[in-house]
Amino acid sequence: MSELPAGVTRHTFDGTDRLATRGEPVYGEATDGEWRAWNPNRSKLGAMLELEMDTGLAGGESVLYLGAASGTTVSHVADFAGPTYAVEFAARPARDLLEAAESRPRLFPLLKDARKPETYAHVVESNVDVIVQDVATRGQARVALENRHFLADDGRLLLAVKARSEDVTREPAAVFADVREELSEGYEILETERLEKYHADHLGIVARPR
Repeated sequence: MSELPAGVTRHTFDGTDRLATRGEPVYGEATDGEWRAWNPNRSKLGAMLELEMDTGLAGGESVLYLGAASGTTVSHVADFAGPTYAVEFAARPARDLLEAAESRPRLFPLLKDARKPETYAHVVESNVDVIVQDVATRGQARVALENRHFLADDGRLLLAVKARSEDVTREPAAVFADVREELSEGYEILETERLEKYHADHLGIVARPR
């Protein structure tokens, strides 16, 4: 059984044992005092933790989060991690992300395109411990490869691959195979698992830079 990072625990909400972090609520999740439930059906990283994937997260890491959207998952990450750089391209969810950051001094929203890391290279510190990627676009492996230079030599990539964003006409298994092959240009893949229990046609990948 993979251990949860420091700052993430299992807490009882309305009689149900669920993942939780301490922080202000963001997306209508259940709360109990300072604890907020981490809904794996709304979060690919939450699903990876629920499925006991070995993410390597210990708590306190520096994080580059690609595809932060309105802050559902990255807000939980910023509750237990160190400096957390949240990249989001779309202006509307970025406004919600800014609200989530108001009570989280370690969360730094960036209205940027994850496919163009040169546009935020002057802001993000080098040698981050973790890249979390949840980008619903074609070329998801390429995005991870283009951002690899931010990652420490012993860092981790936690990638959620959405098959339908790559090619809606192909079988997800074939899409995942292609993504793994391309990703191996710059990463060693440590673990993969289908996230089907929580997210249809998604694959969770844990990798480290070669």
